[in-house]
Amino acid sequence: MKVIPTAIEGVVILEPEVFGDARGYFFESYSAARFDAAVHPVRFVQDNESRSQRGVVRGLHFQRGAYAQSKLVRVVEGRVLDVAVDIRRGSPTFGRHVAVELSAENRLQLFIPRGFAHGFAVLSPTALFQYKCDNPYAPEAEAGVAWDDPDLGIDWQIPADEAILSDKDKHHPRLKDAGGLFDHNIDYYA
Repeated sequence: MKVIPTAIEGVVILEPEVFGDARGYFFESYSAARFDAAVHPVRFVQDNESRSQRGVVRGLHFQRGAYAQSKLVRVVEGRVLDVAVDIRRGSPTFGRHVAVELSAENRLQLFIPRGFAHGFAVLSPTALFQYKCDNPYAPEAEAGVAWDDPDLGIDWQIPADEAILSDKDKHHPRLKDAGGLFDHNIDYYA
């Protein structure tokens, strides 16, 4: 697995080594020992999967406090634009984002550490999205930031009038008005 740094420390792209021949291909999508050595020791406790149609935007989501989540995300069918936004107050990259196209073809994965909001937009007719979390879903701790917050400047590659959102995602506050954000000086893995 190749680890590719991004413009924000801690958010990394993982590129697997793919072995192919006339029968097809094989790659290791996750190895705890390799991941922990190359990226950050994380104990993933839950795997999730969603299927969505073109134009669906999910996010920007995070869980507050002790329920904060790291995520390791990938696409097994179709393609998405995956986005991680730094929501750690005091961070030199607070409010900045990383956007990466993940697809079944490129097999890239994105690691989003605790302290970030996460979302994705479906760019293909459909997409099958899988992700690992290091904390289970906790409805009482869920929070979000507006996907179209102009201060974030995210180009979702989907026209705003074509975006398909859940009712919750339509009503998240802008980053400057969001509560429950993280503090850059706190180690959320301790």
